[in-house]
Amino acid sequence: QTLSELTGRAGGSDLRGSRARGLTRSRVDTCGFCPPQGFQRSPYLSARGNVASIFQGPDEEGYKAYHADKYDEDTNPNGIINFGTSENKLCFDLMSKRLTQADMNLMEPLLLQYPDWKGHMFLREEVARFLTYYCKAPAPLKAENVIVLNGCGSLFSALATVLCDPGEAVLIATPFYGGITQSVFLYGNVKLVYAYLDSKITGTSTRPFQLTVEKLEKALQDAWAEGVTVRALILLNPQNPLGDIYSLSELRDYLEFAKRHELHVIVDEIYMLSVFDESATFHSVLGMDRLPDPQRTHVMWGISKDFAVSGIRFGTLYTENQDVANAVASLCYFHGVCGPVQHKVAQLLRDREWINQVYLRANRARLKAAHTYVTDELKTLGVPFLNRNAGFFVWIDFRKYLRTGTFEEEMLLWRRFLDNKVLLSCGKAFECSEPGWFRIIFADKTHRLQLGMQRIRKVLEEREQEILSEEKEQPCQSDQGGKADSTDEVIFVSSHQESSCAGSSNLSDLIGLLQQQMRSSDWLQKNTAEQLA
Repeated sequence: QTLSELTGRAGGSDLRGSRARGLTRSRVDTCGFCPPQGFQRSPYLSARGNVASIFQGPDEEGYKAYHADKYDEDTNPNGIINFGTSENKLCFDLMSKRLTQADMNLMEPLLLQYPDWKGHMFLREEVARFLTYYCKAPAPLKAENVIVLNGCGSLFSALATVLCDPGEAVLIATPFYGGITQSVFLYGNVKLVYAYLDSKITGTSTRPFQLTVEKLEKALQDAWAEGVTVRALILLNPQNPLGDIYSLSELRDYLEFAKRHELHVIVDEIYMLSVFDESATFHSVLGMDRLPDPQRTHVMWGISKDFAVSGIRFGTLYTENQDVANAVASLCYFHGVCGPVQHKVAQLLRDREWINQVYLRANRARLKAAHTYVTDELKTLGVPFLNRNAGFFVWIDFRKYLRTGTFEEEMLLWRRFLDNKVLLSCGKAFECSEPGWFRIIFADKTHRLQLGMQRIRKVLEEREQEILSEEKEQPCQSDQGGKADSTDEVIFVSSHQESSCAGSSNLSDLIGLLQQQMRSSDWLQKNTAEQLA
């Protein structure tokens, strides 16, 4: 029924259908599901096929433009710089050298024949040892609990299909990586119920966009009130796009909440080795002494992010529930990993000395340097952002550049960046509840970061001048209804600012904070040289 409604085939007088459509608007990601203007249903496709043919997020336009006009230092210096796709472009030299060494090149009959659909046992054993070590598991993890698929997107699709019936739902906090919507919806017709997070520090929230059990409870109760059955909770740790790393106590609270309501928990730890600051500690669910509900806890990880090889499609699931494992394995027939790649991944994961002494050291240093460069530029511009220590991204507050504070204006700013040849991801693509937030990917080479930030600076300075000119022409209109004052929400530059004393901020943080406060207030507007005279 949901698919029929989305393609316009449901009757408008059906009260039950109207209620479902209302729920879709309020709690389910319909971004790209609604037919675009002028869309004509294909008579050759099913309702589901028509939805799949038009399925796209707000950033799809940008990705198409980028692939048609990619920046290249030599051949296309005026092309689009991609700060929108979460890829690590800092370690090609390390990975290409390791993946072409002699031990990687094996071709034998075993690798050219059908494997166990869960993955070759030699690989599953290596994954179990790898996760035991890096997740700090209290006891050795078991190879029989490991399943291998071609990427974590396939894992989301498979888990949504085997845990939920069509029309049922999975609970997730927003903002979140938007590709999850495509994974769970297109195959299984599974909805997403949102626990909305925002930047305000109120109630039990001690930091911006903090996930709390209270917010999960509210979203779950609201879904139940609408008659929606919720089967699972998705946790992203480290979180994309926020960069948050959940503490052990937070993880325990979320898992206890799920156990109370008999929800499965799908934990995506795809960035677990991409924590680039020693002050931050990642805690894996697999490293907990006791899981509240081990039969309903399923952990995902893959190599695309932590090993900077997003073009190699490899994801792994660890679950103690053999019913879930067998059901997912049935779908592995469609999402298998080819034998030679399974061999290469096993060789990579078992090379612990190279991983620890060469790769991780270099990768973390490069990520930290790139993150420092981009955040220093944002401080100079006086732009607020969340300062976190994991992932490839910074969550940026561009709300002061929106005159009316709407998602339509957010898209106009996004297109303004694209017109100036830099691709970012807008908050709507992550179902952010507040217009004006953007995600920038910093895991890129220095020359691209520098040029990209120059283009971003140009757009922001032009936009700032336009807003000042508009306010001079219409001095009686107030813009406070459409956008919040960042200075009231304590969301600026320092990761220590939220929990420690002001003395811990360094000089550049303080200067950046002062710049941001002046820019986000109307003091400069009210005290121009002409007015003072």
